[in-house]
Amino acid sequence: MVTRGKSRDRVEPTFEEDREEEDFRLDANDRLGGRSGQAKTGTKGAKSQTKTKAKPSARGRKAKPAPRSGFGIGKLIYWCFVLSIWGGIAVGGLIFYYGMQMPSASSWSIPERPPNMKIVSVEGTVIANRGATGGEALPLEEMSPYIPQAVMAIEDRRFYSHFGVDPLGLARAVVNNLTGSGSLQGGSTLTQQLAKNLFLSPERTIERKVQEVLLSFWLEQKFTKDQILAMYLNRVYFGSNAYGVEAAARRYFNKSARDVNLGEAALLAGLLKAPSRLSPARDPEAAEARAQVVLGAMREEGYVTEDEIKTAMSQSPTQAKRYWSGAGQYVADMVKDEVTGLIGTVTEDLVVETTIDLTLEKKAEAALTESLAAEGGKLNASQAALVSIDGTGAIRALVGGRDYAESQFNRAVKAKRQPGSAFKPFVYAAAMEIGLRPDSIRNDAPIRIGAWTPENYDQKFRGPVTLTQAMEDSLNTIAAQLVMEVGPDQVIKLAHRMGIDSDLQNNASIALGTSEVSLLELTAAYAPFMNGGYKATPHVIRRILKTDGTVIYENNYLEPPRVLSDGVVSSMNKMMMGVINNGTGRKARLKGWEAAGKSGTTQSFRDALFIGYTSNLTTGVWFGNDDGQSMKKVTGGGLPAVAWHDFMTAAHQGLSPAPLPGGDYYEPAPQQDDMTIGTIISDVFTGGGEERYPAQPEAQSPPQGSLPPMNDAPGPPVPPGDVGPTPPQGGAPRRTTLLDLILGQ
Repeated sequence: MVTRGKSRDRVEPTFEEDREEEDFRLDANDRLGGRSGQAKTGTKGAKSQTKTKAKPSARGRKAKPAPRSGFGIGKLIYWCFVLSIWGGIAVGGLIFYYGMQMPSASSWSIPERPPNMKIVSVEGTVIANRGATGGEALPLEEMSPYIPQAVMAIEDRRFYSHFGVDPLGLARAVVNNLTGSGSLQGGSTLTQQLAKNLFLSPERTIERKVQEVLLSFWLEQKFTKDQILAMYLNRVYFGSNAYGVEAAARRYFNKSARDVNLGEAALLAGLLKAPSRLSPARDPEAAEARAQVVLGAMREEGYVTEDEIKTAMSQSPTQAKRYWSGAGQYVADMVKDEVTGLIGTVTEDLVVETTIDLTLEKKAEAALTESLAAEGGKLNASQAALVSIDGTGAIRALVGGRDYAESQFNRAVKAKRQPGSAFKPFVYAAAMEIGLRPDSIRNDAPIRIGAWTPENYDQKFRGPVTLTQAMEDSLNTIAAQLVMEVGPDQVIKLAHRMGIDSDLQNNASIALGTSEVSLLELTAAYAPFMNGGYKATPHVIRRILKTDGTVIYENNYLEPPRVLSDGVVSSMNKMMMGVINNGTGRKARLKGWEAAGKSGTTQSFRDALFIGYTSNLTTGVWFGNDDGQSMKKVTGGGLPAVAWHDFMTAAHQGLSPAPLPGGDYYEPAPQQDDMTIGTIISDVFTGGGEERYPAQPEAQSPPQGSLPPMNDAPGPPVPPGDVGPTPPQGGAPRRTTLLDLILGQ
């Protein structure tokens, strides 16, 4: 037995102490190496046969460190390395597998960008773009430099340094998005996004992602960085049916991408995250907030200074309409339809030069907008249209409705309505061709043609009047008499010859404009009065060119056919000048210019028109409602004449006045058989005059109704009818006497 006390002597440990120490070590080793209990027991047995060594006392030996559990740092690195190798093998296998399923790289090619149609005015200013993209493709050097800077700052900061895929950018985006520090960024590079847009579907699958990476490598090898960036900016979707920066800039800012400023570039770049949701046409506040994020990213990258940021942020937010706006959009739609008809399917980018004067276009839009804003509400007129052409038929301005953003239907071209009294000039022109003159006299009195008894607007009769007076006051009875003297078929032939393309009904009521026509064709048919008697075929396209300047189509209206004689032109201009100076069109009078025209109003005030001209322009204006609802006593000499005056006044500013043709025309002496006061008196005493209304086969009476009777059957026209008081039922027609004329009956 060993006595324990305060002695400092080292003491050999007992067997039990040695066993406990060994047990501790074995337990630790067992946990690290994973040895079994059997190995542990065997070790203990072997240990018991060896000579035990003296152990220092608890007081004299150092404390041992606590044993460590789990993997050490070295083994952690080892296993990470192993896993990375296997992960690389797996990724390589996926790339190899999906790559083998793709076509050979030698067959890859950039798909053609959908063709765009750039439509320009006569001055060369862009009116609009038409096509799947909504805008032309611009070279990178022609874009505002802020656009590529903004896009790279928010979408791909290492664009010029990576090889198509950016592992560092991807890692940074993951960390950035997880920690919420800085602006949110995506992991795909611009090259990857372009590859996806060009070749792949938007579905999120491993196969598509692998293909995207392979295509990105190919793009980087095939094209320069500038070419890739230009392709991306010209094809990426910016919302609101705008593909590419040019389409987006025109859509949201009504300007070219060449002229975009810093704030606008930041807004465009911000749209790439969610084009539809962030579109300023849908949510301007969200678009502006995203633009602020882009500006911050540009500052971080050193593209802009703090002062430039402050200036951009001080600009008012962009307010874009939900749809393309401006009257020029009606022209663009019309041009697009006509181009297809002229050259067939469009397969490449085109430039279409039009006849539109953009200054006149804006003045026309302003004239209609202001008239509707001032009077439209109280007069129940919700829509309007305007067409203005020159003497060759070139359309200089066209407005198809109140607001293109609200309604894209072109009322100037596609809508057909009754012209009312605006059709009467064709009746009078046909009468001039058979020898009548502006001072020829007819009797304004009740008239019956079959079952139709036309009345004047004021329901009054004026007795004997000249044709000039009848035109000025738009007398319906005189127009009805003239159409029966000439024959409805002859009036139709003349109207078609002058430019009316629509089918016209062969009956007496054509005198009052009951056959439907478009505003464009009606206006063009007036142009021969202003150009000296030549047909003016309406057209809006001058030339169609490729982007390299090659001319595909060019119109030729240099030799139009003559459709009216000098005498008829002179007579018609004298009469229709009287309409503006003395008659129903007085509100259209122009200061310093000779102007002529005619008003038109349809039944129940559904449509109101004024068609007029100077030696410079022929312009037609229509007011009404799309649903045919009646306006509140709006006549052609009212709201349409005022809008016509406002537009024509603005259109003629700065031009030297020129007279209408025919003023110097020498009119031959009147023919012997013309109806004058002398011939009427002679007829009274001699019983002559029946030859003035030659007998015609009796026609069937048309059915009774509120509308004038129609006669579509071929054959001779309806007889002239009875002029004067309506005879008793069953009585014979009564001839006009001198007493009737004196009494105004």
